[in-house]
Amino acid sequence: MQHITFHRPDDFHVHLRQGPDVGHYARDARHAGFARVLVMPNTLPPIVDAAGLSGYRREIEVAAPGLKALMTFKIRPDDKNPGADRIRLTALKKAGAVAGKLYPEGVTTHSADGIRRLDDVWGVVALMEELDLVLCLHGEVPQAFSLDREKEFVPWLERLRQSFPRLRIVLEHVSSADGVQAVKDCGALTAGTLTAHHLLFTLDDMVGGKLDPHLFCKPLLKRPEDRQALLDAAFSGSPQWFFGSDSAPHAREDKEASLCSAGCYTMPVSLSLLVQLFEDHGVLDKLEGFVSRFGAEFYGLSQNQDTVTFAKEPWTVSKMYHNVVPLCSGQTLNWSLTGG
Repeated sequence: MQHITFHRPDDFHVHLRQGPDVGHYARDARHAGFARVLVMPNTLPPIVDAAGLSGYRREIEVAAPGLKALMTFKIRPDDKNPGADRIRLTALKKAGAVAGKLYPEGVTTHSADGIRRLDDVWGVVALMEELDLVLCLHGEVPQAFSLDREKEFVPWLERLRQSFPRLRIVLEHVSSADGVQAVKDCGALTAGTLTAHHLLFTLDDMVGGKLDPHLFCKPLLKRPEDRQALLDAAFSGSPQWFFGSDSAPHAREDKEASLCSAGCYTMPVSLSLLVQLFEDHGVLDKLEGFVSRFGAEFYGLSQNQDTVTFAKEPWTVSKMYHNVVPLCSGQTLNWSLTGG
């Protein structure tokens, strides 16, 4: 096959940062072929109310005309006055929020104000179920051993699933066989997003030879058997699995440092890599559902009606984008976006 055309895709997990860099990263998303992106709220200050959410969305969409920003808010502990939480969440939904994001304390970038116990947010999560807002989870327990943090989070997911049967829940950037099994076991109102880098690489790619800081992310890349479980999920054709890049830009000096920031900048290359990956495994027919359909269905959105076309035309990834080193920097990829 020399060309493939599919409905324009969505990315259900991106970081666009703040200030003048927002425009760079938002335009990169549009140029990569995406119609809609689900924007994470772990900014400084975080996105926690309707005014902050609306302002951030305007900033993104003005910077990148044609890109639709789907907005999330950062979940904070329950207010001592439950009525205040109802007012705030109702205003957030009216302002266009589609989901709230739960970060355990200290689990990733800008999460020092995260959650210590599920009980601390029980009232907020109950309101989210009532208001039909999606709950997005960074599924790691930061106190656990680094390779077991997702596994140790599974009881949190199971408790949420059992306690809120009508709540739509997404376990973000699933990275382990334990995470895959947990999503399957939780049933239809539970989904998992998968990243290109977790589908393509293992921990050995990051640390097996010379340390590659540009593959350092949270959750960590894991074992070959974990990667195989992720591939099986992505290729399954199950609507529980869809694409979320977790594209997370950090300046080169913050990545190539003694204390390296966690995150992979994958936006410019994710789709090209996924086309190649699905072709290599003989499942190109499963790609459109994964990147263009299942996420939209889970979030209650209509599928994009326009299309994109990729051609088997090699191109070389730029070594830098806006002082950020992308995944596969300087490498030649086989599939190019040519239309759409």
